[in-house]
Amino acid sequence: MKTKFIVVLFLTLSTIGFSQKQELKSASKALKSGNLEVASEALKAAEGQLDAADEKMKAQYYFLKGQVLAAKSADSIDNIEQAANAYNKTMDIEKASGNSKYTLEASQKLQVLRQSLIESAIKDQNSKNYKGASEKLYLGYTTNKADTTYLYYAAGNAVNGKDYESALRYYVELKDLGYKGISTEYYATNKETGEEESFDSKQTRDLSVKTGSYIKPEDRKTDSKSGEIAKNIALIYISQGKDEEAMKAIEDAKKENPNDSALMQAEADVYYKLGNFEKYKVLMEQIVANDPKNPDLLYNLGVSASRLGDTDQAMDYYKKALELKPDYAAAQINIAAAILGKEKSIVDEMNNLGTSSKDYKRYDELKEQRMDIYRSAVPYLEGALQNKPDNIEALRTLMNIYYQLDDPKADEVKSKLKALEGGN
Repeated sequence: MKTKFIVVLFLTLSTIGFSQKQELKSASKALKSGNLEVASEALKAAEGQLDAADEKMKAQYYFLKGQVLAAKSADSIDNIEQAANAYNKTMDIEKASGNSKYTLEASQKLQVLRQSLIESAIKDQNSKNYKGASEKLYLGYTTNKADTTYLYYAAGNAVNGKDYESALRYYVELKDLGYKGISTEYYATNKETGEEESFDSKQTRDLSVKTGSYIKPEDRKTDSKSGEIAKNIALIYISQGKDEEAMKAIEDAKKENPNDSALMQAEADVYYKLGNFEKYKVLMEQIVANDPKNPDLLYNLGVSASRLGDTDQAMDYYKKALELKPDYAAAQINIAAAILGKEKSIVDEMNNLGTSSKDYKRYDELKEQRMDIYRSAVPYLEGALQNKPDNIEALRTLMNIYYQLDDPKADEVKSKLKALEGGN
């Protein structure tokens, strides 16, 4: 009786294995002919017996399942994710069992799947569907966690799509992974034009240099993105009203890199966002001391000084920025605004004067001072408009000043302004 039981059990298991083999064979054949429905049905039938299958059959099942899901994926995130998981499962099973029948092909198909996923994400990003791009880039990361660059771009797209919860989660994961995002960029100088150009790869750059058309090859490391990541985590916390968490995020990052200029800038930006302009100014002065030839840092210091009510110091910073970058339109506009800000006290005094001869005399003096203010502002506005000719506010301000100064250029500026505003 016992022997009969063993024989029956053996026959039952053999029947299951044979049945599963047939289902997998049918799925494979249907896939080759492009009949996805038949392949799907065959895999569903095989799935019910999967626990009893050996490792070879399991690997084959997941390999076929990955192909069916990939063929059905279109733009379905769920299908793409399941297909990627199936290919990874195939490789995991074979790695554990010491086999490799499907591993190479599964790896190749997974790469093709990820490539199409990233291409779709780029299309979404270009069409400003940032949420879609973020989801696809994050899936690109989860299907191969060694490629953390996709996680970084997923976070950026989440921010652009105002999905701050996802962005925060991605940035925190990047921080925990110790992501730096440092890469090497390849440059060489075009011998004919004398201009420096960047190349996609070291190989392309080196080949161009070998032809003799390029000289002075140079490799450069990009800046670490740890400061940017810490800043973005902090800014998201601030937007959520979690100021303490924001400052802790910066402090934690600084423990690892206390002298990192990007982190110092991030900390300064957080203080600025919190309205602590005094602390912002102190930090910015430290940053400028480390990089005194950076016009953007000087400009930012000018903005913070202006916010703190120190117009003279703001002007000094803006002028230093202009010395380093003579076509810095934003600095020119801010200098003009600071100069014109002195007009208010003069106008207030003029309005409070009486009708005595002394008052009339003072009125004329103040009027001339007002004209001097206008004349001082004009060169900065004109300079800014050379670099930003479509700045409507700068054009309107300059037009009004020209009219006050009886300058014939007022009508010319008025015409430009009218054209930019659509003839209104």
